[in-house]
Amino acid sequence: MLDVTIDKYAIRVGPRFAVSFQRTLRIPDDGRTYPLPPGLGAFPVLPTADFASRVPASWCAADSGFIAMYQREALWLGFRGAAWKPNAVKIAVGRINVVSGAPFDEVLRDRPQDYLVVPEQPWLDGINTAHGAIRQFVAMPLGAGYTVEAALSGSEQFGGIQIVVFEPKAGRFPESPPPQPPPGPEKMSAPGARTMGLGAGGAMRQKIYPDPYGLHTWDPQDYGSVNVHILNSDQYRQVTGKPPPLPPIDAATYTRHGLPWFDLYDEERPDVAPAPRLRDARTVAQRDAELDRIAAGVESFEVTETQIKKLRRKGAERPDRAGPREEAAHP
Repeated sequence: MLDVTIDKYAIRVGPRFAVSFQRTLRIPDDGRTYPLPPGLGAFPVLPTADFASRVPASWCAADSGFIAMYQREALWLGFRGAAWKPNAVKIAVGRINVVSGAPFDEVLRDRPQDYLVVPEQPWLDGINTAHGAIRQFVAMPLGAGYTVEAALSGSEQFGGIQIVVFEPKAGRFPESPPPQPPPGPEKMSAPGARTMGLGAGGAMRQKIYPDPYGLHTWDPQDYGSVNVHILNSDQYRQVTGKPPPLPPIDAATYTRHGLPWFDLYDEERPDVAPAPRLRDARTVAQRDAELDRIAAGVESFEVTETQIKKLRRKGAERPDRAGPREEAAHP
């Protein structure tokens, strides 16, 4: 099994892979497809074992951590990996696979592909619902029918985010990195309380890339897994004794101030087919309509082309989506 290390702003699985949980703007679910919102700093990640007396006993494994989010706040997952020796990565929310829509397990499949390859995939903002587009991850409380888990399983037992990272088979890639050229000039509450899960928000331009190496590349026995729980602001204060981070700026205000959105030059690249189960999953806005609720702070707005910063990959580097409040928190 691969070692899991929970740092202040990231989780590392094995010797090369890391994931951070980036605060971001929540986009409206209004029928439009928006560009990539910025990263507004990484959520702090804390090991649940450090708070064993204040969280459910089932959370206290070495591979378990937690973050704090406000209700209806959005996030994206930022990945770090090594191009010379990549990893296959399965992601689930509430134990629903975000690529295929199937129930989560620790088996890699390619028909359809139910995993990502990192660092080929630099980030993931939501569930796989359309060619070239996803629906944004939005934090919602369990028990009210808002989450992807509720939409596809009919219950809300798990919440949180589940990640499994697989190593390649021996001999497929080098065992050490290639020589690097010299750098040139150039970023809770008591056990049993309801925590948070992730629902489906607005649509965003983003591709999930096919595996360029093939399923046979990955070692099904050499993997590490981690479970990330999501606490609301009150639960975080109760568990840690500290205040949660301040809520982020809303997307409409951010845009009115002329701040940047992002797009990635990847028109020539194929993408994984959308998952029918995820495409048809009820969104947060649709659940609001069912309950006759009006949510504030998600009004529609226009993002002009002059506001969209085009990103290019530089070799194996991850494109930078840092926003004006990006913290020094990259894994």
